[in-house]
Amino acid sequence: MTPTLKFLAGAVLAAAAATCHAQNFPARPVTLTVGFAPGGGTDTAARIIAKKLTENIGQSVVVENRAGAGGNIAAQHIATAPPDGYTIHLTSVGPMAVAPAMQKNLAYDPKKDIAPITMGVMFPNVIVVNPTLPAKTLAEYVALAKSRPGELNYASSGVGGAGHLAGELFKQRAGIDVVHVPYKGGGPAMTDLLGGRVTMYPGVPSTVLPHVDSGKLRALAITGPNRIPTHPNIPTVAESGYPGFEASNWYAFVAPARTPPEILEYWNREINKVLRDPQVKAELAKHGLDPAPGTREELARYIDKETEVWGKVVRDAKIQAE
Repeated sequence: MTPTLKFLAGAVLAAAAATCHAQNFPARPVTLTVGFAPGGGTDTAARIIAKKLTENIGQSVVVENRAGAGGNIAAQHIATAPPDGYTIHLTSVGPMAVAPAMQKNLAYDPKKDIAPITMGVMFPNVIVVNPTLPAKTLAEYVALAKSRPGELNYASSGVGGAGHLAGELFKQRAGIDVVHVPYKGGGPAMTDLLGGRVTMYPGVPSTVLPHVDSGKLRALAITGPNRIPTHPNIPTVAESGYPGFEASNWYAFVAPARTPPEILEYWNREINKVLRDPQVKAELAKHGLDPAPGTREELARYIDKETEVWGKVVRDAKIQAE
């Protein structure tokens, strides 16, 4: 057999093996990692989607929390995980679009080490305060912050996360001096906000709105371009005196970069099927999360755009990694 024929035969056998692997996939339980502690928005979305995935594919999809460093620890884990499709990850803006601008020696490269699968959900943050704070509107909060520069603080789920970025962007637009206090997820941040140890939090709807409804927190504004249908009385930041302000949040599904294309397409198809399921859409909507199914290519382009936008915010705010 000539070298050319040997090469072609090898290619055919490799393609056949890959096709066979895809047809038998998944043959065992799958791990869906998230980069934040239980109780936050990423964890909530992951568990809703994982439950339906488990029903659809006939294998357990187990959510695993790998909290720390604003989601970067989990991103590094997925970047080095076996590229066999049995470990996928629900990531966010911080580790994918912000960390490269914030850390010179990042342990992973979002473009080279991580493969996009599909956008998962999109949503705004909700700026909430502890009710003991004498501010019932965003304007009153700004006035209070200006009267007490450096005294007020705000929580986030981690350095470089969407809440942190929304807080820094608002600080720039409002011209206020408030101190950032990072946590290892929305759950711990919420605990300290409810306890009065921090005064403000740009949190995800799933985490903060139940406490707004119970009266334990006060909502001041929505960071996205539109009001939330379930809470139409909460104005946007843009409506509150800052035209053009927008800081939307997102969670997207990714995998190790060397995962075979047919496995990535499998997950794209199955996750998009779940995101379009009426019951899943309704459950996500209860938490202020808007399903955003799409292609792998669309997610790659979106991450590139976000990297450019938030990289500027990081540089202007001089945000540094912990």
